[in-house]
Amino acid sequence: MKRVVLAYSGGLDTSVCVRWMQEEWDVEVVALAVDVGQGGDFEAIRLRALTAGAIEAVVVDARAEYASEYVSRAIKANALYEGKYPLVSALSRPVIARHLVAAAREFGADAVAHGCTGKGNDQVRFEVSVRTLAPDLEVLAPVRQWGFTRRDSIEYAARHAIPITVTEEKPYSVDENLVGRAIECGVMEDPWVAPPVDVYTITAAITDAPKEAREFIVGFDRGVPVTLDGIPTPLHEMITELNALIGAYGYGRIDMVENRRVGIKSRETYECPAALALIVAHQDLEAITQERDVMREKARLEPRYADLVYDGLWFSPLREALDAFVDSTQRHVTGEVRMRLEPGRCFAAGRRAERGLYDYELATYEAEDAFRHEDAAGFVRLWGLSVETWARRQRTEEPVVPRGDTHG
Repeated sequence: MKRVVLAYSGGLDTSVCVRWMQEEWDVEVVALAVDVGQGGDFEAIRLRALTAGAIEAVVVDARAEYASEYVSRAIKANALYEGKYPLVSALSRPVIARHLVAAAREFGADAVAHGCTGKGNDQVRFEVSVRTLAPDLEVLAPVRQWGFTRRDSIEYAARHAIPITVTEEKPYSVDENLVGRAIECGVMEDPWVAPPVDVYTITAAITDAPKEAREFIVGFDRGVPVTLDGIPTPLHEMITELNALIGAYGYGRIDMVENRRVGIKSRETYECPAALALIVAHQDLEAITQERDVMREKARLEPRYADLVYDGLWFSPLREALDAFVDSTQRHVTGEVRMRLEPGRCFAAGRRAERGLYDYELATYEAEDAFRHEDAAGFVRLWGLSVETWARRQRTEEPVVPRGDTHG
């Protein structure tokens, strides 16, 4: 009999997967739950897998690993897919894939499996990652085979007495980890309909936010957040603390239509207050510590980095090469950023860095001004010389000057 290690979330699809694979494929199933900060009762999740029929159920605490090896790199790269999404689900998949492969070796499995649908991104992330790490392992995707609707899966779980928390009244699909929450399905599949208020759990409505503003200080060391209000704090703990603090002010919700890797547009709703705030803080510190061309070239490459992670190519030579570039740009991104919270807002209100490139004597217009103003005339003339020459020799029409409003 074949043995399979299943990436087990404890949700509807993976719970049904355990029993379905046994019945349809005659395999032994080892359920692997990887804690990447999604919360919940992992003993209950483990027992749910065993109740569904798994021969073994294992829980791995990967929160610190996830934050230090994956989330920190995304923060340094300011990785936002399509300029908005801080890779809530995408970042966690490669760490889960690593533990899937490790568990397959430990339990002598022939294959690994996931509970992703045929139209989602996660199938790509799991399968590409596993095949990169362990090309000898087969990767199974039962959800692509069984053809169940969400209602079918709920009814299947009921028939087999598999305990689940999803109902037809609240059929949302939720993926949660340290970085935040991704919520889809149900009424939100209509992009015109506003997300129901009950889908949000870590961000308050703006009307319920504290009226009094609050500030906090994030300290960075070579681009990585390391202190909160001056206190050294492991990144996974800092994110958890900031999710609660920032979420209470109603900041961190994203409602977007994004382009999935499989070629369809999908309406997605996210909550990720800490991740968004840390990227804002990091970008602000880079502005004071990075030379202009370096900062702009890094900004040009950041969307490519986010695309790689989103598309399941964490374990790729290009991602490794981009990380080497990013790391070289972060050598002096060390300092503090003071962040201010107001209802629905989180923004940088101050920044300082020992090796920052902001020079007061060059920037000030006061008596301490050390800028050589006499150099500006020659600089400006040479800067515009090429277009001035063009204008004298080749321009055939007078520039069009917009006319003002002639009424009244």
